[in-house]
Amino acid sequence: MSDYASIQSRGTVSLPVSLRRRYGLDQPGAQVEIIDADGEIILRPKFPVDVSQSWFWTQQWQDGEKEADVQHARGEGETFSSGDEFLESLADGE
Repeated sequence: MSDYASIQSRGTVSLPVSLRRRYGLDQPGAQVEIIDADGEIILRPKFPVDVSQSWFWTQQWQDGEKEADVQHARGEGETFSSGDEFLESLADGE
């Protein structure tokens, strides 16, 4: 696929809407990495949060984080010093 974009007097470039949507560049905070490679300029979609970690930033997860902070502040919950200790507590039915 080939497409063209004009470079404005201040150096700005607007990507076509179809490409912005296809690569998620229409989302707040989306960025492109600019690579200067042997006479070519390559634009690679980049996001402030790696896609594999984006679940953490969903509204539902963040709401759960806030709830956990409130519970922790009230002294609720249990803390384990290791993953093994946590797994043992599950096996013991605690």
